[in-house]
Amino acid sequence: MAEINVTPLVDVVLVLLIIFMVTAPLMQRGIDVDLPRTVSQTAEQEERIVVSVGKDAKIFIGDVEIPLQDLKDQIKKRIAGHENKTAVFLRGDKTLSYEIIMQVMDEMKRSGVPTIGLVTEPVREKRRK
Repeated sequence: MAEINVTPLVDVVLVLLIIFMVTAPLMQRGIDVDLPRTVSQTAEQEERIVVSVGKDAKIFIGDVEIPLQDLKDQIKKRIAGHENKTAVFLRGDKTLSYEIIMQVMDEMKRSGVPTIGLVTEPVREKRRK
C-alpha cells in the first residue's frame, strides 16, 4: 500500500474550520456597549465607520479612543478617501445622558457626515412554557 491516508488530515481541517467559524464573530466585538433594544433591525452596509460611546462617556472609532475635540477631524480623515460619503454608525450605551449622545452626533454632523445611523440590539422574545 503506497497510498496516503487522508482521513486524519480531513478531521484536523474540519476541526480547525469549526474553531475559526466559532471564534471569528467573537473577535469583531469591539467596545463593550450596552445597547438599547428595539424591535426593528438596522440595515447592514458593506463599508462602515462605527463610533462607540461607552458608559464612562469615552468615545471610540473602532477600537481607538478619540477625545470629543478630535472626533470631527478623525471622521473627516476616514471619509475623505471615499468618493461617495459613507454613513457613520453610532453605538451609545443606554445609560448615557441624551446630552452626551447629542454632542457626539453634533461633532459627527459638523465633520460632513450625511447620514448617522443609530445602532440598537434586537429585542429578545421570552419563551413561553
